[in-house]
Amino acid sequence: MPIFEYECRECGSKFEKFVPSSLEKVTCKSCASPRVAQMLSVFAVTGHSEGLAAAEPGPCACGAPRRGMCGE
Repeated sequence: MPIFEYECRECGSKFEKFVPSSLEKVTCKSCASPRVAQMLSVFAVTGHSEGLAAAEPGPCACGAPRRGMCGE
């Protein structure tokens, strides 16, 4: 079920809501106004960053021939 972010055009409140259907009416959680606008959301992925740095091609800032080879 997708989570969408909204901003109320009446009171300016921002909130998230699970929306199982595009036909569902969304109202503001603060003032109950139906005048809400869907905001642009970004997809976030969390994880361990060391693996990403080691996999990146190209020389490292420390002078090693590849990233992840610092001190070798």
